[in-house]
Amino acid sequence: MKICSLLPSATEIVYALGLGDSMVAVSHECDYPFEARRKPVITASALKVGDLTPREIDHGIKAQLHKGRSIYHLDEELLKRLRPDLILTQELCEVCAVAYSEVLQAAKVLSGEPTIVSLEPNTLEDILDNILQVGRLTGTQDKADEVVASLSRRIRDVVATARRASNRPRVLCLEWLDPTYIGGHWVPQMVEQAGGTDGLGIKGQRSSVVPWEQIAAYAPEIVVLMPCGFGVERTLKELKRFVLPAQWYNLPAVRNGQVYAVDGSSYFSRPGPRVVDGLEILAQIIHPELFPRTASADALFPLAGSSYMSASPERVQESKRQ
Repeated sequence: MKICSLLPSATEIVYALGLGDSMVAVSHECDYPFEARRKPVITASALKVGDLTPREIDHGIKAQLHKGRSIYHLDEELLKRLRPDLILTQELCEVCAVAYSEVLQAAKVLSGEPTIVSLEPNTLEDILDNILQVGRLTGTQDKADEVVASLSRRIRDVVATARRASNRPRVLCLEWLDPTYIGGHWVPQMVEQAGGTDGLGIKGQRSSVVPWEQIAAYAPEIVVLMPCGFGVERTLKELKRFVLPAQWYNLPAVRNGQVYAVDGSSYFSRPGPRVVDGLEILAQIIHPELFPRTASADALFPLAGSSYMSASPERVQESKRQ
């Protein structure tokens, strides 16, 4: 079987099932595992992100979509040459992959009518079901069962340990910095399972923009920065040039040094096996008394003691003018 993946999460699932040799093409964002980077790349971004700020990226994406254009290009000639038997894509988010309609159109020219599967997870349970689904489609059901059983055990271990916590702090997960998107889909569920309370996100629902006035009223005790597609290094870079609003410095999380940057791209944005690593990272943040720190610095970076945790009067005034 020849498999083409248009999603980083789908690529990770395929490799977790031991099907790396069957992968004939991946998206330009498929960077894990390392072996996936050696595969032919079949997509490209129509938006040159480069050094754009989060707000500029957001504007660029919205402009493309407003014009009815996809923000990704699919190499149809390469698709014809490779003739995959299975194409893994999604319809969940127009920002995450080539438009599903474009994939269907491109596949019409292929002989043999390839199977096109749209993976649409909204919860952790859905993510596990996607793994089982790919296992059924590829004849690796036993391996899929094994992978899901292992991930399920880790989830249960986190939930059981988190139940011993004496409190459930208010947690704010920011999926984008400017504008401020709160974490959606499976992220609120991850917060709850890790022993926290997500009072702004809704399990299974899309990420949404929340004004700073609402965030201030929520008064989060812990803030987790997990911009979609960004690692820790890129998140810290964006923080340096982002003028934080005046409300930021009065948040309990900021005053008490409970702000963390995580690798959103690897462990929170992608609905694949490593989302369980993300759950464990959240547990280490929310209840360090129960979950010893095991996450590496490139996966979890505490901002306590940094310049982002306090503001000069001049900076506060500047933020008020924005």
